Amino acid sequence: QVQLVESGGGLVQAGGSLRLSCALSGRTIGNYGLAWFRQDPGKEREAVAAISWGGGGTYYADSVKGRFTISRDNAKHLLFLEMNSLKPEDTAVYVCAADSAYFSSKWWQRGRVEYWGQGTQVTVSS
Repeated sequence: QVQLVESGGGLVQAGGSLRLSCALSGRTIGNYGLAWFRQDPGKEREAVAAISWGGGGTYYADSVKGRFTISRDNAKHLLFLEMNSLKPEDTAVYVCAADSAYFSSKWWQRGRVEYWGQGTQVTVSS
């Protein structure tokens, strides 16, 4: 199994910034693509950003493009999401995910996720 634990959520005013982290661990750590999702109760889960095994490929939802940056540190088994110019509509539970599928499969858009974190709350006030 692969475990993922998020941290860094909180309350911030519109226009502010937050940096989310996701720590990966497990008995065996292979090559995994990573992604951030967000969701509100009763709303469909949305893929916010994704990054390939080596970090060379990235994806961003149109709603966050230019404001959010996804990155990873494979040596430390960490995933990050830098969020800038936050808006009230960014309020959600943010969840990190890992999958062994190739980046080209766009697995984060197909619900083919192998491992999920527990989520961290991000609240943006107006």
